[in-house]
Order: sequence, then structure tokens, then C-alpha cells
Amino acid sequence: MSKLKALDENLNLKDKRIILRVDLNVPMQEGKVSDKSRIDKVSPVIKKFISKKAKTILISHLGRPKGKISEKLSLKPLVPILENLLNTKVYFSEESYGSSVVDKSKKIKPGEVLLLENIRFNKEEETNEEVFAKELSKTGDIYVNEAFSCSHRAHASVCEITKHIDSYAGKLLSEEVEVINMLLNKAEKPVSCIIGGSKISTKIGVLTNLVKKMQNIVIVGAMANNFIKYEGHNIGKSLFEKNQDNLLKDIIKKCEENNCKLIIPEDVIVAKSYESNAQLKSLNKIDDTDIILDVGQNTIKKICNIIDGSKTILWNGPAGYFENEKFSAGSYKIAKKITENTKNKSLTSIAGGGDTVAVINKSGCSNGFTYISTAGGAFLELLEGKNLPGIKVLEINE
Repeated sequence: MSKLKALDENLNLKDKRIILRVDLNVPMQEGKVSDKSRIDKVSPVIKKFISKKAKTILISHLGRPKGKISEKLSLKPLVPILENLLNTKVYFSEESYGSSVVDKSKKIKPGEVLLLENIRFNKEEETNEEVFAKELSKTGDIYVNEAFSCSHRAHASVCEITKHIDSYAGKLLSEEVEVINMLLNKAEKPVSCIIGGSKISTKIGVLTNLVKKMQNIVIVGAMANNFIKYEGHNIGKSLFEKNQDNLLKDIIKKCEENNCKLIIPEDVIVAKSYESNAQLKSLNKIDDTDIILDVGQNTIKKICNIIDGSKTILWNGPAGYFENEKFSAGSYKIAKKITENTKNKSLTSIAGGGDTVAVINKSGCSNGFTYISTAGGAFLELLEGKNLPGIKVLEINE
């Protein structure tokens, strides 16, 4: 992977208009932010530009409005949260480009912030439209991408804009790329990964790439149900993905060829519904009315032993239906074991994906990992070894 263009730390940014592409795509309930993790993560970067007396113009999206204005997906409710976190005046523009936005970007004082309305209210954003991106670039003097989570998409505010303004990779974005590059190419061995999620098909590219890099791959969550069924066990009414046997066969074969150990649950927590009582069962005891909702005690012990035997670990995807406390033990114990080993300096730990981050936060382990990525699709695509459009445009051509 080529080196990314970085903004000179010593550059005088006073009075400079910095277009900062961020990811403020936070969950909202009844017009209020229910989890501000993404805002918290990027706020130190914004504060740095504020301290340098730059004029910071924030570009973000929220949800998927598909080019249409939606009051529910407005970024306006974020203004008081940002003002509180940044301790400066944050202005809001109901438009995200055009002459009035350019005027506002020039009128704000050094050290102040201008938040533009949801960039995806404009259909040209998702089509990476050149004229739109050129207009967008007029809002600033320098462009910085801190939205790694959006960098797998060829959108105007991520890709095309870089052709029309002096553009750089932000500190957080660069860190994210470096961490994944380290994991795939320079990690201290043994390297293990714990992979969960609901669909095997969405992780096939990741698994295919990781097989060549890992000593252990642990499959958990609903994904594991496919493997359990493939081995001939009953999975009852459990969630699984149909017609995936060829994929499973291919993964098992690749693991054997690359001397990578594939681990699936040997016991599970089941229930008759998502709200009923939990019951521990070995795989041969699962009946037609059972739903697998977590890994069992023996499996947790096995996973913890793998964590103990690893120097580097990747975690993407919870072990079960953690939203219900009855089925959260597997995910919590994984989080706590990784935290314990990371804190005693015996493990380098990387976690990513929305649900994984939610588990880590819920279990009180948010400070117990070497690196936590809030990205979803971009994180997975980089793990697959793909070139991300938003990263590619910021590479230095050597």
C-alpha cells in the first residue's frame, strides 16, 4: 500500500478554511442522538484545527436519504452536541454547497465551525458528480478526509472533490489504514481472528484473505450456524444462510491448505424464542424448536485459550444475541479476555464493526483494546485486501 498524503503538522492554518469530511452518521431516536461515539472519536481532530485558528467546515452524511431532503435525517440536532464538545461556536448551513455556503465559510471567525447539511440530500453525492464536487471544493482552501468509514464509496465528498482542492488524509484515517496494514502484513504471530455476523456471504472475501494470514479463525454468531449445520447437526429454528455449502467447503479447504485452524462452537446457548429462558446444550442435543443465541461455556473456554495463545487478535462480530443479557455472556467474556491480555501487554488487539463496538462499550471494555474501528464496510473491504476509492485518491504516487 502506498503512503498517504499527510498535512504538515507545522503548517500555519490561521484563517484557512478546512473542509473536513467526517462520519457523523450517528444513531438517532426521536430527533436525539442515542450514541455519540463517532462524534467523540473525531472531536480531538476538530479541536486541533480550532486551536490552530482555522475555519473548520464539516461535511457528513446521516442515513440513506437517496438524494431527497428528509427532516428526520438532518444534521441540525448535532449542533448543540458539537458546541458542547468543542467549546466553540458551531454554525449550521441548511445547504451543503453553493454561493451562500461559500459566503458562510468565509464569514465564520478563526476557531469557529460550520456544519453543512446532510451531504446525501444531494443525489450528485452518490454519483460522484464532477460539477457538484467542484462546487463543494469552493467552500474551503484545504480538504482533509477523516471519514475512513465512507472511504470504500466513490462519492463526491470522498473522491471527486480531491481533484479540485489541495487534499490530505487525516490522522485518524491514516491510523486506521496503518493498523489494518499491520494486521495483514506485519502482525506478531500467532495471529488469530474471531469472526461473527449473520451472513457468511458478506464475510467470504474477508475469510478468504485472512486464511492466508491467520493461525486461527474462530467462527461465532449466526455465521457459525451454517458450519454447525454443514457438519450434520440440527440447528432447529436458528438463523442461517441457505445454499452456502460450496462456500463453506471452500473455506474449510483453504484453511487446511494454509495450515490455519478453523474453530466453530462445540456447545451453544439455546432458547425457544428470543425472549425466553436460556439453556446450555451440546451440538447433538439441539432440537427442532431451539434457536441458537450464544456460544456455550466450553466454547468460551476454548476461545479464551486461543486468545491466551495469540500475540495479535482481530475481532469482528459478536458471539451471540448480546442485545438480550441472557445471551450476552459469550460476547462479554471475549471482550473481557481480550482486554485483560491487552492491558498486560501480551496481546495486540484490533476490533471493528458497529455491533462489535456496541458489545465492547456495553461490556465496559472500550479502553481495553489496542485499536477499535467504528467503520463497517470500509473496515471489511480493507481486510479483504481491496483498494478503497477514497484512500486511493490520497496516495502519494512514488
